[in-house]
Amino acid sequence: MNLYNLKPAKGSTHSERRIGRGAGSGLGGTSTRGHKGAKSRSGYKSKVGFEGGQMPLQRRVPKFGFKNINRVEYKAINLDSIQKLADDKKLAKLDINDLLEAGIVSSNQKVKILGKGSLTSKLEIEANAFSKSAIAAIEILGGTAIKL
Repeated sequence: MNLYNLKPAKGSTHSERRIGRGAGSGLGGTSTRGHKGAKSRSGYKSKVGFEGGQMPLQRRVPKFGFKNINRVEYKAINLDSIQKLADDKKLAKLDINDLLEAGIVSSNQKVKILGKGSLTSKLEIEANAFSKSAIAAIEILGGTAIKL
């Protein structure tokens, strides 16, 4: 194979359809646009959501709710999964980098520690937020909850 004998695979290319070039071409007359109506005219462009004059769906359905712009989204992690991670990696201090390496959180997520499950070892835990029950469970064993 050389540059001079390269060509497209058989059947992969099609000749361009010459629309509106007479009845003999088979594509004259209405030029594949059907008969009459706005869609057959040149310059036709439908508006997004336009339903032929009928009240469009986005105006028929009522609006409700709101989006709180001050909401902070946290990745929730329970104490039992933290204890499992600490046991597996033999950690005394656990921070967000350890959670990243374990694949529990991604780099742009904020972490909140929740109190489900139980701790069995003294841990120093760093996170963006803690629930009251999680702080209590950590401090009972002599550990510390450090809020970033």
